[in-house]
Amino acid sequence: MSVPVPSPSAVTAVPAARNAEALAHFAARLAFETDVSDVAADLAAGVTDIVVVDSRSREGWEQGHVLGAVHLPTALIAERARSVVPSGVTVVTYCWGPGCNGATRAALEFAGLGYPVKEMLGGFEYWAREGFPVETVAGVSRRSVDALTAPVSGVACAC
Repeated sequence: MSVPVPSPSAVTAVPAARNAEALAHFAARLAFETDVSDVAADLAAGVTDIVVVDSRSREGWEQGHVLGAVHLPTALIAERARSVVPSGVTVVTYCWGPGCNGATRAALEFAGLGYPVKEMLGGFEYWAREGFPVETVAGVSRRSVDALTAPVSGVACAC
């Protein structure tokens, strides 16, 4: 009688990290990143110890940005950060979306200046796709929630 040979697994071909390593890794990710839902909740609650920074170009900012964000393109952070962002706050950077590393570069600039900083996962794309308020020169609007990014019922995903 032959013993069945397990089929090769694409998931476990590289074994999962040991628990201590996994704990360190995932805790570190949460120290460096936040998501659009958490940022939206803090802004709606009037939390004052964060400043959300849009690091895109003027054209991107004018096309639409997070309501309540500060516009500070990455190339100007070293020059202008101290006059725009108070010390003692946590900076939350964002750019276009997951396919753009502009928020990472902006976060690096703020970290170099000594600010505590987190990158907003999903960027402006996911902010808009989750139906949060978008500001343009024409005013504030909200898009319909994309069912692939958040519950369309408007209830928070509570992940």
